[in-house]
Amino acid sequence: MNPIVVIGEGGHGKVIQDIISIGKVYKVIAILDDKYTETIESNSILFGPVVYAKEIIKNMKVEFIIAIGNNDIRKSIADSLTEAGVKFAVVIHPAASVSPTVHIDEGTVVMAGSVINADVTIGRHAIINSGAIVEHDNRIGNYVHISPGVILTGNVEIGEGSHIGAGATVIPGKKIGDWSIIGASATVIDNIPNGVTALGLPAKVIKNLN
Repeated sequence: MNPIVVIGEGGHGKVIQDIISIGKVYKVIAILDDKYTETIESNSILFGPVVYAKEIIKNMKVEFIIAIGNNDIRKSIADSLTEAGVKFAVVIHPAASVSPTVHIDEGTVVMAGSVINADVTIGRHAIINSGAIVEHDNRIGNYVHISPGVILTGNVEIGEGSHIGAGATVIPGKKIGDWSIIGASATVIDNIPNGVTALGLPAKVIKNLN
């Protein structure tokens, strides 16, 4: 199995560790989180602060995955480590259904029970969470989080950094802008601009995040 370093040890990180263990493609050799102030080793796994990633890549060839649900934090860490030369994995749960025509960029995680259908493109460091349905020809940007139970129907576009709340639905052909938030269980029937929060059925903009 290929060595992998997990960045983040919160609840989201625990789920990603489980996916890695079940998938048997990677073996976790280190878990980095800023709750650690120094490096320690336990059960052949190294624990330490996030900055230690730059030391790890000096000594061995290894891939990383950022196991942090917050899109802003995930982007910040990804930008910093990319500049340092870190390489990122794609982690897919074996119980996910992913069409062979799907393109998934580095750092993205696909969780159990999710369905990603034909000709979807997914950017870097995105999260397709448990039980989400991503229908044909969707375009999902970098650092997006598609929460559990979301339904994205055909030809939907999700802009960079946006977060689609649990159980939300987006009807065909609609576009959600960059760094917007769609509330849980909302139904999106109109395009949503950049940098807003939209809630309800149908979803209406209630807040400008800028």
